[in-house]
Amino acid sequence: MDTNQSFGVLFDWDGVVVDSSRQHEESWEALAEEEGLPLFDGHFKLGFGKRNQLIIPEILKWANDPTEIERLGDRKEVLYRAIIARSGIRPLPGVRAFAQALIDNGIPFAVGSSTPRANIEAVMKGAGIENLFGPIVAAGDVERGKPNPEVFLKAAQAIGVDPNRCVVFEDSLSGIEAGLAGGMTVVAVTTTNPRETLQEAGAALVVDSFEALSLELLRDLVFSD
Repeated sequence: MDTNQSFGVLFDWDGVVVDSSRQHEESWEALAEEEGLPLFDGHFKLGFGKRNQLIIPEILKWANDPTEIERLGDRKEVLYRAIIARSGIRPLPGVRAFAQALIDNGIPFAVGSSTPRANIEAVMKGAGIENLFGPIVAAGDVERGKPNPEVFLKAAQAIGVDPNRCVVFEDSLSGIEAGLAGGMTVVAVTTTNPRETLQEAGAALVVDSFEALSLELLRDLVFSD
């Protein structure tokens, strides 16, 4: 590859590498039942791609005390990991082959996610991809969640690539906003939002799966200017 046109790839996790929305929603429902707390229709979509520290006090309005927020958030993730361990999970179509193509072509890549590291590791094990992904920047590694670009800026730093030479793969609107705020090229996957919504949010390209992608296409997007 022409080193003058080298680039890096940053993956969001939930909704990009795996579709774990059903398991996440189920874990919120299990926590609400366990704690006797209310849930309203549409809560999950409002919180998608955001950290528990924001979801619990601002969206669900379950607690404001930091200790209680942390307790509820930690318990929710324990329930989520139990669901994954029980039911298993598969990577989304084309993910495994695409990641392998990045490895084969020497293109550095990392994960930048609002998901706790333990969740990512549990899913990697459940999906059999624990040896496929390298650097991970997770919820506990940043102070500000998406739409702040911190998680992607740290992921770019982890692979030693300038942010403006990175492609971010996202499915959430807050994630697209974060990637754009970091000066990156964003490719959106239609796992959780309609194509038109993702285009309006500013994604340079919208795809239904990684099977529709080539490395040449990504390189052209990064260096289109």
